[in-house]
Formats: sequence, structure tokens, C-alpha cells
Amino acid sequence: MALRMISAAESVAAPTRRPRIRRLTLSEFRSYPALDLRVDADVIALTGDNGAGKTNLLEALSFLTPGRGLRRSDLAECAWDRGSGGWAVSADVREPGSSVQLGTGIDPPAPGVSQTRRYRIDRAPVSTIRDFADHARAVWLTPAMDGLFNGPAGERRRFLDRLVLAVDADHGSRVNALEKALRNRNRLLEDNIRDPHWLDAAEREVAEMAVAVAAARFETVSRLAGLIRQTRDEASAFPWADVQLSGFIEDQLGGEPALEVEEAYRRVLRDNRGRDAAAGRTLIGPQSSDLLVRHGPKQTDAARSSTGEQKALLVGLILAHARLVSEMSGIVPFVLLDEIAAHFDPTRRAALYGGLEQLGAQVWMTGADAAAFEGLGDHAQIFRVTPGKVQPA
Repeated sequence: MALRMISAAESVAAPTRRPRIRRLTLSEFRSYPALDLRVDADVIALTGDNGAGKTNLLEALSFLTPGRGLRRSDLAECAWDRGSGGWAVSADVREPGSSVQLGTGIDPPAPGVSQTRRYRIDRAPVSTIRDFADHARAVWLTPAMDGLFNGPAGERRRFLDRLVLAVDADHGSRVNALEKALRNRNRLLEDNIRDPHWLDAAEREVAEMAVAVAAARFETVSRLAGLIRQTRDEASAFPWADVQLSGFIEDQLGGEPALEVEEAYRRVLRDNRGRDAAAGRTLIGPQSSDLLVRHGPKQTDAARSSTGEQKALLVGLILAHARLVSEMSGIVPFVLLDEIAAHFDPTRRAALYGGLEQLGAQVWMTGADAAAFEGLGDHAQIFRVTPGKVQPA
């Protein structure tokens, strides 16, 4: 399958765009029966008690990009619990000389009709959120990601796919197609189907999608690693990360043509039918790959670093990813940081704000302690969030 990654030549030639959200409108979304929030700053800080609805605002913004949002929730879970069961998110996104309205949501449930997301650009329906990527990109960091380096490989694969999706809006479709192809092969093995024609056809589809997914991951991680090497600062408060992929397909993609890697993987699938049938799943492939992260300055595994070092390392990785998105897409992404400032002392907090300013991005941050945002200066807007309401602090 052909990839639609942006080439290095395209990324160098592409002008850098810096979109800004100037109005966010919510209807029956999470804790907000209705909200019309207007902003005019590059940095928006949302403060308030835990449970007030700060993260809900970041989640609403994350739905303007491909994927399932920063919480990965089911669509119906995002509806206001006293509403119709539907919800809508709309944002006015502006750049010098242009403005566009992006909207998404689900209709209230109806008998016999599945709730699927709908998308609109300037109030006109579009078929997929892929079209939103021409106007907005986003990266984010949430407290749920704090255990990334110590957690299971599956969490790192989801994190990795989010990195890829921010630069390649088609990646989610490929991942879904791979999962469907794997389920088909696993079902054939479970049903003890021995017809080689059926199995060969299923494994051909798995191999094609697996190499496409692995290649997109490989290219993104390679570019990210290269950018980190070029821009790393040994004295930074946020240490640089040494990142690489580990997996059967990924290990070959650096030196072999994709078609040869695909054929080699088909042979692996054929030779491991018995073992996979016994295991009840396909054991080798992108579904078992891992993202390896090391603390660059110390050259130690990130999982062996202290909790504070891991948090700083993760912030540095997100900042590097935001730069990569800008470089590859030509669009500076929105940066969504949930409960970020409370984890750092004043020195590291100031370093964070300085690094964000260098990105040239619009940044949305949350925090329970308003004092943590005092170092933002006059170029920030600070709002007080209470249940269902957002007001200037």
C-alpha cells in the first residue's frame, strides 16, 4: 500500500502556518450543556478545582484531529449526561488572511441507527476528518501518559500511532485495516481452516497492511530521532530522548525494499500457523512491536529513570514531536497539556514556558493551582473553570 507521508523535500519547501483557535463552541459535550468561549491569545491557561471540566475542554479540541481524542473514549461517553445523547464541538480556526470553522459530533441516538461521528468544514458536510488535517494538527500530553515508559508495550504502540497520526492523517485507516486483517487470519486458524488458498489470501492481506503500518511508524520515528539529534541541548531542563523501533518488520525496513520485507513476513506467517493457532493470535508483526526510549544524556533506559526524569523526558519528547509535525506538515500544531505545570519546580516551569514559546504554537494548559501560571506573562489568557462554565480569571 502506498504511503502518503510528506517527503523531506516537501517539508522543507512548505511554508509554516500557525493556526489559532479564536472561538470554541460546545453543545452537550461532557460537563458542558453549552459553551461559547472566545480567546485571543497564544497561550490559554485553564484553572479550577479537580473535576471542574478543564480536561473536557482539551478533549473537545483533540476531537478536531484524527483519532479517538486524548481520552480514547467511546463517542457516546462524551455526551452530557442530562442531554439528548448527542454532542457537538466547533472551533473557529484563523490564520493571517483566512478563517475556517471545523465542527464534529454525533447525533442523538435513534432506533436502528448507529451513532457515528459527523464532520463539517464551514458548516458543509465532509466525509472524513482527514480533511481537517489541512487546517489543524495537535499534540498532547496528559497525566495518563506518565507511566508510558514503565507500562506495557501496547501503550507505547498507541502513543507511537498517535505520533504518526499527527503527521499522516491516513495512518489510522491503515491500523484499522491491519487489525481487521489480523482478526480474519486468527479466525481462520481458530476454525482450523486448512485450505492453503484461504490462508494465503488472508496472509497476503495481513502482510501488505503490516508493512504499510510498520513503514509509516519507521519513517516517523526515524525523522523524529534525526530531528532530536540535530536540535538536542545537553543543558536543557528536558533531556533529549533516544528513540527507536523494535520489531520483526521494523528491523528489516532500514535496509531492505518494502516488497522484499512483505514477502519475508508472508513466509513467517505461513511457517508459524501452528504456533499462532495454539496461541489464539498472530504473535509476530507490528501488533507486537515496541517503541524503545532511552534517556539520551545518561544513555540509560527511560524505564530506569526516576519519576521526575521520566516526566521531563516525556515533555522533551512531546516538544520534539511538535517540531516534527511543523516540519513535515507545514502546520504548527496546537499543543494540549493537561495538569502539566504542577509537576515542575519554578525553574523547570520557566524552561517549559520558554520551550513552548519557541514552538510558535497555540498552547492550551490546565492546572488546579492558578499560581503555577504566573510566569506566563501578559501574552496569556487565564480562565477559571467551574462546572459547565468558563470565565476570565
